[in-house]
Amino acid sequence: MIAQIDALVAERAADDPAALFEAASARDYVGRESEAEPLYKQALSAGLEPPLRGQAVIQLASTLRNLGRYDEAVSWLQDEFADAPGHPLADAGKAFMALVLSSKGDDTAALAMALEALSHHLPQYGNAVRGYAVDLLR
Repeated sequence: MIAQIDALVAERAADDPAALFEAASARDYVGRESEAEPLYKQALSAGLEPPLRGQAVIQLASTLRNLGRYDEAVSWLQDEFADAPGHPLADAGKAFMALVLSSKGDDTAALAMALEALSHHLPQYGNAVRGYAVDLLR
């Protein structure tokens, strides 16, 4: 699969953000996170545009989490989604933030983050779940 993706990527300009993103994603998919990380960063630096940009940030953060670089993962997620609650991937970003927080050993903050993200999708009890998420952090 990597060889096939790389062949397609080679047809594009070396700094094509979408091609770099696809090359990173393929490596991530097969568990080659250390190879995926720099490609995600190159794609983002080259100006990867939405909707792929949000996907790349989430996938990069997940990769960094798998590499044990939790603070860097948090930074990427916060920078992309903290000031964009209406972003279509904001709740997905929160879900991955919850995973990072849990990996860091902060299960209470992780649960609060996951519940807060979930609360936006509950036709009933959303406000209650959101309130409980806030209470967990007190």
